[in-house]
Amino acid sequence: KMSITSDEVNFLVYRYLQESGFQHSAFMFGLESHISQSNINGALVPPAALISIIQKGLQYVEAEISINPDGLVYEGRFTEGLSLVDAVMPDVVLAKQQQLNEKILAEKQKKEKLEKITNVTSTTQNESSEPMEVDVNHSDITVSLNKSTVLRGHDSEVFICAWNPVQDLLASGSGDSTARIWNMKEEMANCSPSGALNRQQLVLRHCIKDGNQEVPSNKDVTSLDWNVRCWKFNEHFSLYCLMLLFSCDGTLLATGSYDGYARLWATNGRLENVLGQHKGPIFALKWNKKGNYILSAGVDKTTIIWDATTGEAKQQFPFHQAPALDVDWQNNTCFASCSTDMSIHVCRLGLDRPVKTFDGHSNEVNAIKWDPSGSLLASCSDDMTLKVWSMNQDSFVHDLRAHSKEIYTIKWSPAGPGSNNPNQNLMLASASFDSTVRLWELEKGACLHTLTKHHEPVYSVAFSPDGRLLASGSFDKCVHIWSTQVCVRFQYKKKKCLNASTTGKLVHSYEGTGGIFEVCWNSSGNKVGASASDGTVN
Repeated sequence: KMSITSDEVNFLVYRYLQESGFQHSAFMFGLESHISQSNINGALVPPAALISIIQKGLQYVEAEISINPDGLVYEGRFTEGLSLVDAVMPDVVLAKQQQLNEKILAEKQKKEKLEKITNVTSTTQNESSEPMEVDVNHSDITVSLNKSTVLRGHDSEVFICAWNPVQDLLASGSGDSTARIWNMKEEMANCSPSGALNRQQLVLRHCIKDGNQEVPSNKDVTSLDWNVRCWKFNEHFSLYCLMLLFSCDGTLLATGSYDGYARLWATNGRLENVLGQHKGPIFALKWNKKGNYILSAGVDKTTIIWDATTGEAKQQFPFHQAPALDVDWQNNTCFASCSTDMSIHVCRLGLDRPVKTFDGHSNEVNAIKWDPSGSLLASCSDDMTLKVWSMNQDSFVHDLRAHSKEIYTIKWSPAGPGSNNPNQNLMLASASFDSTVRLWELEKGACLHTLTKHHEPVYSVAFSPDGRLLASGSFDKCVHIWSTQVCVRFQYKKKKCLNASTTGKLVHSYEGTGGIFEVCWNSSGNKVGASASDGTVN
């Protein structure tokens, strides 16, 4: 006997919102529908479950349309694509059946006419046919099994991952209320893919107090970030010089969770501190460059600067009118934040009002990023635009319009002043639900390339440390690596490039077993990590 409960429907809708990137909408829906009180084991429900059952329903309606009154199925599929809304409208379904009957009749008449013609051969058809295009280089760019490792251990979707800036330690955060630190050092690289389960992993369990007991929070780990602090600080050196002259920390991992707490962990898995002042889920969390402050953004419409040593909140900034979605440091005391209220605030520690407010987006702002010099701020939105802002003016510097759906995230290339690659041209990459990645130049605000190999929404992009490669991860389960190198060899005397541009060329491709939420490069630029919807880390 078939049965459908409201709890089951609500859970599938909740999972769909999560998988589609609508984290705050999922939170509010889950709160109102009491998802946490249901008895459904989310780990057993496969990704895209709602879409899968809807597709099966559409196929059933199409099958009904394709069956004639005698109960026989028509040969071939003559129906046009059926939309979800069409499928629930009886008049539309009836019209489709009538159209099919007319097509069947027309095909029958055409077939009878052709059978009467006996002197027709297939010679003309063969001569006029065009050869099919074949991607002969596909096998050359596919990442082989011996160069990939699948890490298993999480019991739910893995939303985020990040490499330690000093060691080959990969951190991951999941919907199973844990973060994990995976040891990916070279001495363990001889493990076969089947032996990936034996990789050393530290499980960082996110617990809350229930009376005198510590119990799992059962909340998603939404954000994580390693500290990148330099041992010495000299204001006359750029961060690039500091990172060359002095060692970086990488000793602490900060995590943010849907339970409203930020936590600090040592590389050995020990919990060092718990930071609690947000009244609701934390959506973003970042260390400053000096490593003495942590910045967080929450559904409670506020951002908080925390003292990394004491764990105390230095200042809470209540300027947004809706949940804060992302934050990014401009320098060690100044930062930007964005929100579903469509605004961007630039704030400074010690001031009780924003230094600057940027308005211009017509829908919620999903992500913001300062360029390496801290002079330009990029933002992306559900209004399908990217905008570039400067502290020197109130309106945007560039309004970049090309994507056809929501833009989920953006990343600057590590190029130009303030970066490790000061002689390279600065670029901006954008990832969209229209399944494309776009590369932009900033002098004129033009789109350099549109990368179109993905077939599902693209959730993440990341430049390699040298800026020559770009990784992208999509819900089509693929990680693609593209060349961003504009000039292979430059002749300074003649001031011209001796080799053709390879920007936008696909150089490596990897297909996993789950939709990709996040991609990231290690500090050496020879490994890419990817977190997936099926609970794996690749």
